[in-house]
Amino acid sequence: MAFDSLTEKLQNIFKNLRSKGRLTEDDVKEALKEIKRALLAADVNFKVVKGFIRNVQERAVGQDVMNGLNPGQMVIKIVNEELVKLMGSETTEIRLQPGSAVTVIMMAGLQGAGKTTTTAKLAGKYKLKGKKPLLAACDVYRPAAIKQLQVNGEKQGVDVFSMGDSHKPADIAKAAVLHAQKNGNNIVILDTAGRLHIDEDMMAELQEIKAAVDVHQTILVIDAMTGQDAVNVAADFNDKIGIDGVIVTKLDGDTRGGAALSVKAVTGKPILYAGMGEKLSDLEQFYPDRMASRILGMGDVLTLIEKAEAEIDEAKAIEMSRKLKKAQFDFEDYLESTKQMKNMGGLGNIMNMMPGLGGMGKMKGLDDEQAAQAEKNMARMEAMIYSMTLEERRNPDLLNPSRKHRIARGAGVDISEVNRMVKQFNEMKKMMKMMGKGGKKGKFRLPF
Repeated sequence: MAFDSLTEKLQNIFKNLRSKGRLTEDDVKEALKEIKRALLAADVNFKVVKGFIRNVQERAVGQDVMNGLNPGQMVIKIVNEELVKLMGSETTEIRLQPGSAVTVIMMAGLQGAGKTTTTAKLAGKYKLKGKKPLLAACDVYRPAAIKQLQVNGEKQGVDVFSMGDSHKPADIAKAAVLHAQKNGNNIVILDTAGRLHIDEDMMAELQEIKAAVDVHQTILVIDAMTGQDAVNVAADFNDKIGIDGVIVTKLDGDTRGGAALSVKAVTGKPILYAGMGEKLSDLEQFYPDRMASRILGMGDVLTLIEKAEAEIDEAKAIEMSRKLKKAQFDFEDYLESTKQMKNMGGLGNIMNMMPGLGGMGKMKGLDDEQAAQAEKNMARMEAMIYSMTLEERRNPDLLNPSRKHRIARGAGVDISEVNRMVKQFNEMKKMMKMMGKGGKKGKFRLPF
């Protein structure tokens, strides 16, 4: 995640605070200096950092905290609360028009921020909520922009309105709203053109669209990877055309992520969603409290549960549970379980949302580097399983030496790796059978 480096630094600072039985005012001030440096390194706006540290210090250097039973934990609690406040305190929804009235949402942003993809992601969210969105292709400049929106709209099962690239964006927007009114669409999302940088032509075009149709919500898409520039862009857009909220993309990347901590304080506008991957389902509602927990390495169990509910097939999960209890699972079941894990963002993403495992936080000896190695090992296992026939996957007992040699050649691995995988798989089945009978747990290590 974008905050991995910040998370690691904060956890080290907090570890030092917790190790002290009693805190002095100098201890707190020294910790706050370290936090300040960590936030600035994450590209958080300097004025925002200054105000944040001041607020934490005013609350932390007091008799109730310094003389409390666990002053270190109290300081951490204050930092968490101030982080939540910094990002907006409450989760903000995009306001829709009441009843069957059409809501017009205009998406804006610079080129490369992921605006067109985010537009399709947002439409998919509304479709899942029972709405009937319509995507309007108003970017008539960027080559293939219209085609990209059409392809993504088709993947999401959402209609796309287009008039080609020979009409003015304001006219396309007006026609799209009329089309929506006639065809029962209750949300119109306008995908407008971006530029490499903010210019007067872009702003004039957005203002022209706003004059042509009644835009109810103007949403700015900013790229977390651009750091402080993203916050400056948000401030400019808000000053010149007015925005109602922000979607931050690429927060899953190895970036500093300071934009997410600065944009609300600088613009006064809330972050609505966070883009956490390239898949069209990788758009998360932005919860300030959950994001603060993830930044501080406390995990985000609620989002993990929601992702599991959305991505995991309940019937398949129940069947898998039944097979595990009876030790009747096979390599096909293993492939299904890894598929479900990938749908949730992979092992690394799941780790980031588990308390104590976020960023570089360690638990039971597993850190980010080891998680990455685990992902590679899982990929190698998949290669070996895909080199099996369907009959072999469903009946591992068929795997004699000649079949194993064939599988090793097909997967490009040594025969010893196939033998090890089969052995570990059989050990797991034995262990599950023992547990199912109430037997004593044997020693077992996961095959990845």
